Amino acid sequence: TTRSAINEQTIRLASAVRGRVQGVGFRPFVYRTATELGLAGEVGNNDRGVFIEVEGLADAVQTFLERLEDGQPPLARIGSLEKEVIATRGGGNFVIARSENGSSGDAAVTPDTALCGDCLAEMSDRRDRRFRYGFINCTNCGPRYSIIHSVPYDREASTMAGFAMCPACRKEYDDPENRRFHAQPNACPECGPRAWLADRNGESLPGDPYRLAAGLLLEGKIVAVKGLGGFHLACRADSDDAVNRLRRRKGREAKPFAVLAADVEQARTIVRMDETTEAALTDPARPIVLLEARSDSGLSGAVAPSVGTYGVLLPYTPIHVLLVEECGVPLVLTSGNPTAEPLCRGNGEARERLGSSADAFLLHHRKIARPIDDSVVTCVTVPDLKKGRKQDVPGSAILPLRRARGYVPDSIRLARGAPVPIVGLGGELKSTVCFLSGNRAVVSEHLGELENPAAFRNFLEAIDRLGKLLAVEPQAAACDSHPAYAATRHARSLGLPLFEVQHHHAHIVSCMAENGVDEPVIGIACDGTGYGMDGNLWGCEILQCDAADFRRTGSLRCFPLVGGDAAARQTWRPAAGLLHTAFGESWRESASDFFEEIDQEAVAVTARRIERNSGVVSTSSLGRLFDAAAFLLGICSFNRFEAEAAMALEAAARQSGKQCASWRFSVSRPEEGAPYQFDLRPAVRQLLLDRRAGIPVPDLALTFHETVAAGLAECARRTARESGIERAALSGGCFANRLLFRLLAEKLQDTGLDILFHNHLPPGDGGISLGQAVSAAARLERS
Repeated sequence: TTRSAINEQTIRLASAVRGRVQGVGFRPFVYRTATELGLAGEVGNNDRGVFIEVEGLADAVQTFLERLEDGQPPLARIGSLEKEVIATRGGGNFVIARSENGSSGDAAVTPDTALCGDCLAEMSDRRDRRFRYGFINCTNCGPRYSIIHSVPYDREASTMAGFAMCPACRKEYDDPENRRFHAQPNACPECGPRAWLADRNGESLPGDPYRLAAGLLLEGKIVAVKGLGGFHLACRADSDDAVNRLRRRKGREAKPFAVLAADVEQARTIVRMDETTEAALTDPARPIVLLEARSDSGLSGAVAPSVGTYGVLLPYTPIHVLLVEECGVPLVLTSGNPTAEPLCRGNGEARERLGSSADAFLLHHRKIARPIDDSVVTCVTVPDLKKGRKQDVPGSAILPLRRARGYVPDSIRLARGAPVPIVGLGGELKSTVCFLSGNRAVVSEHLGELENPAAFRNFLEAIDRLGKLLAVEPQAAACDSHPAYAATRHARSLGLPLFEVQHHHAHIVSCMAENGVDEPVIGIACDGTGYGMDGNLWGCEILQCDAADFRRTGSLRCFPLVGGDAAARQTWRPAAGLLHTAFGESWRESASDFFEEIDQEAVAVTARRIERNSGVVSTSSLGRLFDAAAFLLGICSFNRFEAEAAMALEAAARQSGKQCASWRFSVSRPEEGAPYQFDLRPAVRQLLLDRRAGIPVPDLALTFHETVAAGLAECARRTARESGIERAALSGGCFANRLLFRLLAEKLQDTGLDILFHNHLPPGDGGISLGQAVSAAARLERS
């Protein structure tokens, strides 16, 4: 009787909901749920998320809370839910209240989301008023982050503010039973943005813009297409002439282009997929997914030469859907910017900067608040990650390589919060910034290479834009310890308490942070270069570390590198240093046949510098080691884009049908207490012998991967034995190599180690801003 009496009591409950709850139909969902249960009250947005008050019988309020957590809209994510019983007020209605403005900026902004099935069906229906409308959207899809200026997420705070809804759209917007109830970008051909095709002079061309653009593409022309976060350059992907013309105009000699497929069926004719990769391809984030290329794809060989994979994506805006439907063939879709510069986002800017690249421009007049690239992911094979168990069939996991549209600005919740707001400013390449406040970290979209002045200006603007959106005023900064990085110089100019974080330590801490791990780990950090504590260029490191500090316990044995930036392009240069380490001063005689096609004067100058130790740096870079191996195997003599040699080496190894054992190597300490050295000199000497013996290059490439994985695993095993740590974290750009990742993960598990790897952030430099911020927070706590 007592319980029944309690359940029949009238109560009023106030709730504060945080997470991804704005711009995703959360308020309409709350409204409908409360109304169905006969509850009074209100729901509204504020700068922290959503506020809710419900009043009614206790049983109905409890049911409301259960539905709130179990029946959320597709794009919603509740991060936290705080509840408090307050005084009843009476009243029988439930309303959507006007948004509250404030200054905390803690509301989670939703990423841009691909066109949903319902909107696609309407756009394809001749009877629907949005038939073939290129800006159709609803609460379950469409633009979010790319159009928002500030929170709360309302129409007037976005680039849709200038488009007043027509009566029909307003009726949908105000109807709680409609899918577009409070969909902020809601529009139609009568009141919303429109698209048109313009020539190089900016003159609008009469006719259906999608059919006109498709006609030009089918003729082999290049069209600049304005999308969600900026422009793309498009051409047909099955035409050598069109693809090579785009390469010449864009100045992109060999770096792979992405391919836009009309649907999953067309994608299957281009690449090989499994359930995991198909799910990634069709995810609402719609990333570019790197997949194994089919030999019978019919695409031009110039799309992605020598790497064995295609980066494929599906259309994610109505504009892209209409374009590929008209074309009927896969399209190259690459970023609309001059090489190394930020994306174009304005119509006039695009005509000015892309005028020499594009033959026509598919434009619209919805402004882009913040430029954002396409995201890129790959799929890695992982063993069972729990120590002591092994699966008969390994599983698959998605590994981000570039995190941008569709994922940003989703936050990462940390195991431990920061004592003050911190900004992490990232590195020089694949730059991102991170704002850390409390236990919430938000990492920006990919911002590019900061050595380019335009990219650096965009980096500064992105810091300002994201900081204002989140309403976070940093009280400390974190950056890379490399003194010459543009981000480091900027950090030193801020006048904030500054924490410089060693590059590879930041890599490992970022992996720890996104996995919610606060305890010490054995970090395996492998990349092209990072400024070492001893002044050398590190890049293949075993670290015993926590968030605040680290100790280097192992490393690839250093070898000399000559040529500065040229050594990252000309693969014979790291090969020369590696051979000198293996053979001493007789290296030229021992490997003269490998250098026959290289300028002999340049080789002689390099040899003299190495012997005199003049203009030479010492490096443990795994990236440069892969370059050297690719040269010695005759796979790649020049990196026309970053990691081309490594990608070609991996592609060659995947062609091997053998189970290859590793070459000989050693792991030892040069002196007591020093880090272990992973010494590959015996392997290098064997590589030359096997190459001359005529062993197939794919088998040698696979053996090289096996050897590297075995050496890294042995260094980690010895560190684990001495430290008692049972968990290894893998980070660094080299782990974009799916073969290396799999081989090392298997060997680490065989040694009894649990494994952490990236699944939210890239393993490359796009993730280190998070590691920097988290490391700074830990050091602040210890001080």
